Amino acid sequence: MGKLIIDGNSVYEIDEDCVQRKGEWERQKNNDRRENDSQGAIKDRRIRTQYP
Repeated sequence: MGKLIIDGNSVYEIDEDCVQRKGEWERQKNNDRRENDSQGAIKDRRIRTQYP
């Protein structure tokens, strides 16, 4: 099912299933990025503690 958006003389149809899949994909991408960032921070701390 989709939503219709009317903007003046233009009409757009939004595919809600596609929007949901895109949202899930973006959440997964952000979670992966956070995991990589946190692992990088741990590696940086280890290097700093080895060479004060």
